[in-house]
Amino acid sequence: MSKPCQQRVYLSIGSNVERERHVQAALDALTQEFGGLLLSRVYESKSLGFAGDNFYNLAVGFDSNQSVGELADIMHVIEEDNGRRRNGVKFGPRTLDIDILTWGNYHGVIDGVALPRDEILKNAFVLLPLAEIAGKEKHPILQQSYQELAAQFAVKFSTQLDNGEQKLWAVDFIWQGRQISSTNE
Repeated sequence: MSKPCQQRVYLSIGSNVERERHVQAALDALTQEFGGLLLSRVYESKSLGFAGDNFYNLAVGFDSNQSVGELADIMHVIEEDNGRRRNGVKFGPRTLDIDILTWGNYHGVIDGVALPRDEILKNAFVLLPLAEIAGKEKHPILQQSYQELAAQFAVKFSTQLDNGEQKLWAVDFIWQGRQISSTNE
């Protein structure tokens, strides 16, 4: 089988256990593997689906020649290198969670991974950081930009956003000596 052509990949990264250390380690590993990264701000949000510590979340983009399966394997290794265990409860604390959101404009189940990831349309902590770094790009199925989808999400869920569900806020975050996120933005 021939090597896939280069695709723009977007990931969601989250952690609620030693958040800063694990997010920094993920960014270090991704940079070592793929080179330059597009980074959203780092957001904090309450855990959804279980009672737990708040999460740090961000979106990351890069170009890659790897297949979806190869990328999934790389993400699993990075997660496991950071203490992620897959035998725990589905909704529970995470040292590190890295999800492939999109791989180019492809959609469907590719190498066992459903693309685009459905959490893009369900969770503010996925959609809003993605819209920050890929705002003009279009969702492969809906053919609406991520900026448009984020605006629709904010209107649709404005009640929940106001009462604490799906609420997120930018945090101060420094990685490799540079501030990638600030509460002042």
